[in-house]
Amino acid sequence: MISRRQLWALLALTLMWGVNWPMMKLSLQQLSPLYFRASTMLLGAAWLFAYVASKGERMRPSGKEWLTIAWLGLPNVLGWHTLSIFGVQELASGRAAILGFTMPIFTVLIGAAFFGERITPRVRLAVVCVSLAIGLLLWHELQRLSGRPAGVAWMLGAAASWALGTLMFRRAHLTLSPLVVTVWMLLLGSAVVWALALSLEPLPQPASFTPMMWISLAYGVLINYGFAQLIWFGMARDLPPATSAMSVMAIPLVGTLSATFITGEVPHWQDWLAMVFVMVAIASVLLPSGFLRRSPGAAQSPDA
Repeated sequence: MISRRQLWALLALTLMWGVNWPMMKLSLQQLSPLYFRASTMLLGAAWLFAYVASKGERMRPSGKEWLTIAWLGLPNVLGWHTLSIFGVQELASGRAAILGFTMPIFTVLIGAAFFGERITPRVRLAVVCVSLAIGLLLWHELQRLSGRPAGVAWMLGAAASWALGTLMFRRAHLTLSPLVVTVWMLLLGSAVVWALALSLEPLPQPASFTPMMWISLAYGVLINYGFAQLIWFGMARDLPPATSAMSVMAIPLVGTLSATFITGEVPHWQDWLAMVFVMVAIASVLLPSGFLRRSPGAAQSPDA
């Protein structure tokens, strides 16, 4: 059981990260993807750094931790955040969210391939469901004359990067708290994204930004990289695995529904069916085996 306060925090987190997908799409109407990521990531990490430091957390990495943090930042920040923003640029935001949250399935597959983790029947079911979901979305993109199947590849690459980064994070030996490590990954990653943006994209023209554009940028800085991170790390240690799994499954749903009101995107039947398949896949790898039925003994781990 979770407390009422945790429940409200979890609902807020799901809404924040779900709505972030169409908000990103809105920002990309007037700002190029790398400049968007560089600016929101840097400003969000900066205020998050100031807030966490004010709470008395130890902020300075020691010795080889710098190298470990930089290494973890490659898939967790540069891989996930950079590839996903190109995916959002190419695809409808709800569709990008569905593909991005195939991450838990990539986590168990990469874990089995490179870290000796076990493949179970539930994982095989997840792989089948995700394959069907990807096939549905690719089919719709290829059917359309203006389809962007490359966007599907961007998002799958982003999900795989996030999965690899999650596995690396679990095995890293660090003395800093996970939130502080995340702040440093964002700060270091934003420096690299700024260098890429300055080299590859034309300079933005902030004077031409609409009020809604400024609102979407503020959302990325304050909500996506700020309050949502604080809520998540504040709850992560105490949150039951089944509850966190349900939250993860709800984020693409919130993203798809909110996109209708924020960007005017209308989901197709392929999107809804693909979402169902992805939610079943996430449930099969994250929910404990006793979630739907009572069984003797302790509940197995979420990825059993």
